[in-house]
Amino acid sequence: MSVFIHAVVLAFGLILPLGVQNVFIFNQGMSQRSLMRALPAVVTAGISDTLLIGAAVGGISLILLQWPLLAGVLYAGGAAFLLYMAWSIWRSSGVANGSLTALSAGRQIAFAASVSLLNPHALLDTVAVIGTSSLQYEGMDRVTFAITAAAVSWIWFLVLASAGRLIGRTDRTGRISLVFNRLSAGVMVVMACMMLWKLIHM
Repeated sequence: MSVFIHAVVLAFGLILPLGVQNVFIFNQGMSQRSLMRALPAVVTAGISDTLLIGAAVGGISLILLQWPLLAGVLYAGGAAFLLYMAWSIWRSSGVANGSLTALSAGRQIAFAASVSLLNPHALLDTVAVIGTSSLQYEGMDRVTFAITAAAVSWIWFLVLASAGRLIGRTDRTGRISLVFNRLSAGVMVVMACMMLWKLIHM
C-alpha cells in the first residue's frame, strides 16, 4: 500500500501542473464532437507516459540523457514541434470559432506523441522524480510502482478530455473555445522559447 500511495502522489505531482500535454488533451476534448473522437490523443499520451515511466524505472532514460547531443536534439525537435502546433492552433482558432482545432486521429496521435516524447522537461522530470524514487524498491514493488504511476497518467488524461468535452458542449457561442485555443497557442510558444533558451545555453 505504501508503494501504491507513493506512486500516486508522485505521478499527480508531475502531471497536474499546466503544461503543453495537458493543454493539448483538454483542447481536443473540448474541440471534438464526442469524447470518443478525442481518444487517439488520450491513448497516445497514455502510451507515451507509460513508455517514459518504464524507461525511467528501468534506468534507460537516465543513460540516454547523459548524451549532450541527444539532449540538444530533443530541445530543438521539441521547440520546432511546439511552434508548429502553436501556429496551427492560432491560425485555425480564428476560423469557425476554432472548430478546425478538432484534429483528425492521425494528427492527434502525431501531436500527442510529440508533446509527450519530445518534451525535454517531461523527460527530465520523469527521470528525476519517478526514476530516482523507484530506486528504493526492488522486484514486484518496483513493478507495482511503475504500473501505478502509469495508471494515474491514463486516468488523468481521460478525466482531462472529459472535462474539455463538458465545457465544449456548453460553449454554444464558441467564445470559450476561441479563448482557450489562443491560450493553448501562447503556452506552447512560451514552452518552445524555454527549450530554445536551454538549447542556446547548453
